[in-house]
Formats: sequence, structure tokens, C-alpha cells
Amino acid sequence: MAEHDKPVITRHGEERRDTGQSGGAVRVSGVSVQHTPATKIWFGKVYNEPGYRSLPHHHGEAETGGYVLAGKARIYFGENYSEYVDMSEGDFVFVPPYMPHIEVNMSRTEELTWLTTRTPENIVVNLPDVDDTILVGYTCP
Repeated sequence: MAEHDKPVITRHGEERRDTGQSGGAVRVSGVSVQHTPATKIWFGKVYNEPGYRSLPHHHGEAETGGYVLAGKARIYFGENYSEYVDMSEGDFVFVPPYMPHIEVNMSRTEELTWLTTRTPENIVVNLPDVDDTILVGYTCP
């Protein structure tokens, strides 16, 4: 049996951190082209410390699916990041390709953990940062 003919496990604590990042959103990959035979999917966890946010970014051609495993999340998007959606534990989200957005942990005390998947890999295109004051309802730690 060839190695690519069996499941490939990434054990807890062995996730890869050499993947695209965007400021206060820390991504670790469990399944990626960098360390498994996967060629069309990236799957991992994203952490935001209490009160922290990502840099503005998009994911290029990738379609992104997210699941809030723990915490309270907000995604800012639209012109000057003036629109947003709120999510909490158990919510799923789809982020279209090339959509600029900012991911925020709305809790000042609890970590935010997402499970995230995208195709074909973890494409992260960081954009110029914005002042926190334009993000309605967000106050930095």
C-alpha cells in the first residue's frame, strides 16, 4: 500500500504554523499541501486572543468555510469595513473568494477558535491596516 492510499494523521500539538498569517489571527494547519498529500483543500484552526483582530485580508481565489468552535466572532467587510456579521459557538460561515475582511474576537476574556477550510490551500493576502476606530463596536485591548 502506497503512503497516499491511507489516512494521514496530524496529531494534536503537531499542527503546522508555517502557513499564511494575518496579524492577530493565528492559523495552524492540520491538513495542507505542505505536510499531507492534500492538493485541493486546506483545513486548520484559527485563534484570536481575547479582544484581538486580524489584519484586513482576503483569501484570493479560495472559497472559505469557517466554524466557530469556541468564542464570539465578528467579521467586518464591505466598503471601509462598515458592514459586519456576528457569530458564536456552533455557527458556520462562508467567505467568498477575494472578499476583503477583518476577523475579530469580540470577547475581552475568552479566546476565539475557528475551524477553517478553504480551497485549494491557505491563501492569505494581507491588505493595508485600518484604524480601529472605523470598526463599529470594536475596541482594541
